[in-house]
Amino acid sequence: MPLHVTNVIRLALDEDVGQCDITTTLFIPEDHISKALLVAKGSFIVAGMPFAREAFDIFDGETEYQVLCGDGSKAKKGDIIAEISGRTRTLLACERVALNILQRLSGIATLTNDFVARVKNLDVKILDTRKTTPGLRFMEKYAVRVGGGVNHRFGLYDGILIKDNHIVAAGSITNAVKAAKKASYLSKIEVEVENLKDLQEALKAGADIVMLDNMSLEDMKNATRIAKGKALIEASGNVTIDNVRAVASTGVHFISIGALTHSAPAADISMKILGASSPRGVKKKANASYLNRVGR
Repeated sequence: MPLHVTNVIRLALDEDVGQCDITTTLFIPEDHISKALLVAKGSFIVAGMPFAREAFDIFDGETEYQVLCGDGSKAKKGDIIAEISGRTRTLLACERVALNILQRLSGIATLTNDFVARVKNLDVKILDTRKTTPGLRFMEKYAVRVGGGVNHRFGLYDGILIKDNHIVAAGSITNAVKAAKKASYLSKIEVEVENLKDLQEALKAGADIVMLDNMSLEDMKNATRIAKGKALIEASGNVTIDNVRAVASTGVHFISIGALTHSAPAADISMKILGASSPRGVKKKANASYLNRVGR
């Protein structure tokens, strides 16, 4: 797991626990042990188990986390997707952070899977965008993959995409593409266009991929015909679950959808503590910095 992702989870724990879980420390002894179940309260595609587990591992290395429905599994209402055993204080302190991660990522995976299912049997890929929650991009793009989608570039550093503001700054599509080709160490150059005239200019300049921004279905069909054998075509803008198959049927190679990460509804998951067991001995030292905050 990348260090920056672990750090994000640490920040989330710091944000939620703060100096102390004051409620739990009022009546739960330090050595009190419990089992908890993560329960699906609706139907969804599970995503984010490694990151949810990491929250408990960071907080207390003794916690046991058993995955019952792995990432990519289809959970239905009432399914137990994971069992967690350990200090009751740890379970309660990590509950919200772990659930927030699972609910967010499972929601993204589920919405992505819905889009992918709508274009079944068509030769097109569903892509995500950079419209992600700040700091959570790695996890959210992971969830897109779990749902059957494909990641577009991760950031500004790993792909050339010449957009409208770049074109304005460069003076023309031709100027921008020529400069990119002259300086680029990457193999593909993508250009965003808004009409068929700009498409023709991008193709003439040597673009490898052309993104059609908010074009009509008819223009998309014409664009794929014009670009055949010259460049790959990506459709973008105002794509919904209701029109995605119509967009895919125009012959485009890719459909990028910002809603996968910026508008996916969270899955509904809860954690239920079962009857507590008797206190157990400490097998290995837990993370003292966190346990101190819950009143160790």
